[in-house]
Amino acid sequence: MTDRELADRCIRGDRSAHELLWKMYAGKMFTVCRRYFDDNEDAQDALQEGFIRVFRYLDQWQEQGQLGAWIRRVMVNTSLNMLKNKKAVIVGIDSDQFSELTDHSIQALSDLHQDDLIRLIQQMPAGYRTVFNLFAVEGFSHAEIAASLNVSENTSKTQYHKAKAWLKSKLEASAKHG
Repeated sequence: MTDRELADRCIRGDRSAHELLWKMYAGKMFTVCRRYFDDNEDAQDALQEGFIRVFRYLDQWQEQGQLGAWIRRVMVNTSLNMLKNKKAVIVGIDSDQFSELTDHSIQALSDLHQDDLIRLIQQMPAGYRTVFNLFAVEGFSHAEIAASLNVSENTSKTQYHKAKAWLKSKLEASAKHG
């Protein structure tokens, strides 16, 4: 069955198609949601709310992109909306001096399993985590992040650099103890 056929069946209210869509994408989309929240319950809530939106607005999916990519975008937007509602604050403090990841921390990063990396990212302060995920994982530009979060582009860049510095310090600490 093609993405279009599955979407059409879901739009017509076919419960078996809803179940199939859920089974195909829920695991991957939960991983997307987990990156934005430090609590699995919040990630689960975002997943549930995201799928409600997927089923409600599936008729708006354009076949210009894959269905999975569209669903992922819905999950990211749902997660961002939930963060805004939780008043996750992004504080912008300008700074021009940020360390890049060292060879040592890059090796520590490559040694991490995906679940370990997600847990590490979940420990980041909310502002760092949100911008890091949007920029490094989802591929948003800083201009898009700024517009989505209603902050300046410089704030987005600063939060991203601070997230990298935070991640670097955690990876270097892990490498010393590992």
